[in-house]
Parts: sequence; C-alpha cells; structure tokens
Amino acid sequence: MRISPQTFLRSSPLSVSKPAATKRSTVEFVLTFLALFFLLQYGIKIFFPAEPAVTAPLVLTATKDEYTEGHHPELTLKNNTDHELTLPDRCPQPLVDIAYEENGEMLDVMANETATPCTTPTTVAAHSSVKIDLGPWKYSLFGKLGTYKASLPIDASGAILSADQDSPVSTQFSLVEVGFFTKTFRAFVTKPLLNALVFIASYVPGHDLGWSIIILTILVKLILVVPNQHALKGQKKLQDIQPKMNELKAKYPNDPKKVQEETMRLWKEYKINPMQSCLPMALQFPFLIGLFYVIRDGGTLELSRHLLYGPYQDLAWQFDHMFFGLDLTQPSMLLLPPLLVVLQFIQMKLAFARANNKKKPAVVDVGAKKSWVPEMNQQTVMLYALPLMIGFFALKFPAAVSIYWATSTVFGIAQQWFVNRSKS
Repeated sequence: MRISPQTFLRSSPLSVSKPAATKRSTVEFVLTFLALFFLLQYGIKIFFPAEPAVTAPLVLTATKDEYTEGHHPELTLKNNTDHELTLPDRCPQPLVDIAYEENGEMLDVMANETATPCTTPTTVAAHSSVKIDLGPWKYSLFGKLGTYKASLPIDASGAILSADQDSPVSTQFSLVEVGFFTKTFRAFVTKPLLNALVFIASYVPGHDLGWSIIILTILVKLILVVPNQHALKGQKKLQDIQPKMNELKAKYPNDPKKVQEETMRLWKEYKINPMQSCLPMALQFPFLIGLFYVIRDGGTLELSRHLLYGPYQDLAWQFDHMFFGLDLTQPSMLLLPPLLVVLQFIQMKLAFARANNKKKPAVVDVGAKKSWVPEMNQQTVMLYALPLMIGFFALKFPAAVSIYWATSTVFGIAQQWFVNRSKS
C-alpha cells in the first residue's frame, strides 16, 4: 500500500497537529501567567498590606503586630467622620503618646531626642487616613524589647484630652529580638554593604547618593562576576544541547526512564554539571538581597545608626538625595519604571536568545501544505511579564532602589552579551 507524504506527516510522532500544539502552548502560557500573577499578589500583600475595615470614628492601627530590633513602628490613623480632623503639633514629641509595659503596667515614655527632624501630619481629611512614622523616635522611645502602646491624645472632634483621660484611640505592638538568621545576615551582609556605601559616599563630591549606589552596585557585581559567569556558561551549555534533548523526548515519548538515562549520557559527553547554573546563583542571592535592603532603608543614615560601624556613628554629613532632579527617597513615576521595563526586557531577550535560535518549531499539516507553528511557552510569559512586574514595583519603591536595579541590569546585559558571543 502506497502512503502519501501528507499521510506520513500526519501519522509521524515527530509531527504535531495544530490544535494539539496550540492547546499545549495555551495551557503552558496560562499556568505560567497565573503563577506570576499570584506571586505578584503575594508580594503586594507583603510590601503593601491592606488596611482593615473599621467603623469607629477614629481608628489607630500599627502596620505590624511585631517589629524587630532596628525597625521603627509605623501607624495609620483612619478618620471615619464626615469632617476634617486637625491634629496638634507636639514636636519634638510624637503625635501619639507612647507607653511601655513593665511588670504588667503601662508606663509613659518621653522622648529626649529625635534621630531625624520631627515631622507629623497636621490634618486628616474626612473618610481618609494618614501615616504616622515614628522613625525619628526609634532610638529615644523604642530602646527596649517588649510591648508598647500608642494613644492619640485627642477625640473625634479634635479636642485635646486632659492628662487624666484615657484615650479611646490606641493600638499596641511589640518590639522583639531579631532571630539568628537576621543577626547573621546583618553582620556579614547588610552592615558591610551599608558601611561600604557610606565609605564610597564620603569620597563622592557632595556625598551624592545616586553615584554612590551606582559605584557600590558595580563593585558588588564585579566581586560576583566569577560565580555569575560560571552560572551563565552553565545555562549556555544546557541551551546548546537543547535540540538533542528535544530529539530524545521525541524518540522515547513513552519511556521517561530512557530519556533520563540518555540525558545523563549527554551531560557526561558535553561535560555539563546541572548545578553549575544553580549553585553560583544561589551564592549571590544573599548579597543581592542585602544590597537591595541597604539601598531601600539606608538612604537616611540617622535611621540606620544600629548598622553603622564606630567611625561612622557621628558623621558630619548626610547623603545628597537629589540625583539629576530625582528625589531618591521617593518613587519615580515617569522616568525609571519605563526604563527598567526596557532594560529588563533586553536582558531577558538576551537570556533566551540562544535557546530560541536553536529551537525547532513544530511541523504541522494544514491541508496539503506544511507550516510552522511558533510555540508559546513560559519563556514568552517571562519575557513580557517579568519586565512589567519590575516596572510595577518601581512605581512603589524609592527611586534609589530603581537606580540600583537599573545599574545591576545594565551590568547583567553586558555580561549576558559577552557569554552569548563566546564559543566555549
């Protein structure tokens, strides 16, 4: 019996029908997109927790139930009334009264200094809320571990309560000791990086925070260039043999054990260690995460006194937070988020370039003609979704973090380009 080429293509295990290829690609796309979506939602809840629903005229809440040493409390005052609430100016004392629990009794605590200039909100619009940052008093009011109570010394009409009146508007929170992991991380990662940033800024004209961040980021990336290069080369080797891996899966579609055995043989033949691309990356994460937190939290040195080494405890200067017209302590809404999206897209494009060049599209039979169906997979989602996620977070974080991320991404683009062009 004579078999036509079209019939052979339709029956061959190496060919893929258009509906099957499209269905599989769609499922992969949807699953990967959902994973990224829920990861983004989890990140939003961690960094930007939602305020609880309330009905009382005035409600004071702490952003957390517990704060670890080195982190200062932040409160939210919600005005549920129909009129604007005027808040008293109590500087140099905070807007709220602070009491510390000792031997089962709440004892009032008074501030004797502020780490940063005393600034408090003056009004709260009707049906809105304001943040009360207790950072200026983190060292004078919150020097002990234990339970604290914050009370608003006014009522819903704005009248100041007398000394013998208990405020109905209050909240409690605890200051707890940091765990072993955090202590170790601070000692070997966060403190060295922050003090390195201060050291660099001490020599930068005007103590410019922007240029200091760029220099420190480049130095850290240079220190990590060897393990990162090792990881990128490992990824490159895996991409180089990807066509052979695809052939194995097509040759043994119903024998995963055989595929695994042949895969091990390929790895041995091409001298590939799968851990080569994973372990170096894992070693870098603590330093990159530490650098992120240093940039995010270390811009105001007065609030990072607990992380500074002795020589930097009493600096005669402060960081210059302005960088080409940008306030690095505030999010950049127009410039940096789009820039980060573009840079991250370029880096992802380079990372997937070799795999895409070697990928063979699936052969399908459409009528009497053969055509090529581009396969939409998780790479497609990562290529477009990850840059957008980075841009979204850039809208929320201080511009200093975006400067760090942009510098790191540019360095990563250069390193990925170099690896892609290398023949080994």
